[in-house]
Amino acid sequence: MKQISEREQELPDSMLGMLSEIASEHKEIISISVGEPDFDAPKPIIEAVKKAALNYKKNQLSHYSSHSGRSDLKEAIIKKLRKENKINARKENILVTCGSQEAIFAGLLSTLDPSEEIILSNPGYLGYIPAIELVNANPVYVRLKEENNFEIEPDKIKEAINKKTQVILINTPSNPTGNVISKKILEEIADIAREYDLYIFCDEAYERLVYDKKHFSMGSLNGMEDYVVSFYTFSKSYAMCGFRLGYAVGPKDLTDAMAKTAQYMTLSPPTISQLVGLEALKMSNMYIEAMRKEYDERRRFIVKKLNEIGLRTKIPNGAFYTFSNIKDVTKKNSHDFALDLLKKAKVAVVPGSEFGRHGEGYIRCSYAAKLPLIKEAMNRIEKYLK
Repeated sequence: MKQISEREQELPDSMLGMLSEIASEHKEIISISVGEPDFDAPKPIIEAVKKAALNYKKNQLSHYSSHSGRSDLKEAIIKKLRKENKINARKENILVTCGSQEAIFAGLLSTLDPSEEIILSNPGYLGYIPAIELVNANPVYVRLKEENNFEIEPDKIKEAINKKTQVILINTPSNPTGNVISKKILEEIADIAREYDLYIFCDEAYERLVYDKKHFSMGSLNGMEDYVVSFYTFSKSYAMCGFRLGYAVGPKDLTDAMAKTAQYMTLSPPTISQLVGLEALKMSNMYIEAMRKEYDERRRFIVKKLNEIGLRTKIPNGAFYTFSNIKDVTKKNSHDFALDLLKKAKVAVVPGSEFGRHGEGYIRCSYAAKLPLIKEAMNRIEKYLK
């Protein structure tokens, strides 16, 4: 008898997807919920699309590329990693994928057998948990506390390790809290990985969107070449979400395994996206810096306003999210509060419970929206609270 698998039935329905759909259908709703840049891709990227399309035969756009990524793109990635992330890599250490989400999924499939464990922070990015559940592994959570500025505590990681632990997953800059992990904390986590012989997965999707604090790549630390897999995407810094392009860099034996796994998921990353990504890595930093400065202006405004209206909010050092404490203004849980805000104030935010058990009592707002929209959203929330 045909039926939907138990694995799929047990996957949680994301409220974020529902909010996005509602906001797109109802124009009166202001969405400050979605984690996607509101900027169009910079002009050099659009020109690269046109150029690639005009030379589609020469560029073999209608054909598969190498399943692990084009050689010329890997060369450009190597230069970028050395210059910006201080990571020394060769082509065999790099896997190009359809966004960093595919790379992370391939990494999970390549390191975790059923019932084995991966340690990650909570609250944390909502895409990790379903992926871990799909490979029948077990997530083990380390709680992030508001009073500690949502900084992960290495001692808590150490306490969570047992014989089933295979991977420690960190996200810096972080979604949803906006925390940027300090070099000191990264070094302590690196020591733990070496002591217990564990892999570290470091998701650096928001690497270029940092404010008031320096971002360090875990893979740049001495002696971590055999332990760290770093994940990157073109989606956030280059406003290229629709191109679905990302990459991972790590130990050759693991990136080989991930490449083999990814081949059975998508065969290869899109040829045209790789050609555009190659041009993105060559373009002037002025385009990314212009976006970052605009995000910074929005960040300062929204944090100040949220605190003024009673939603306690730590200032984030990275990404484009705020994570606000709602406990002073409502007795509702975060899910009901977000739904009520949607119905009565016509503003879409993400309930903290979407990011794990320890996200309850918070909401996530995205400042990847134009400043006038953010201002109007804040006005509506303020009226709702009054």
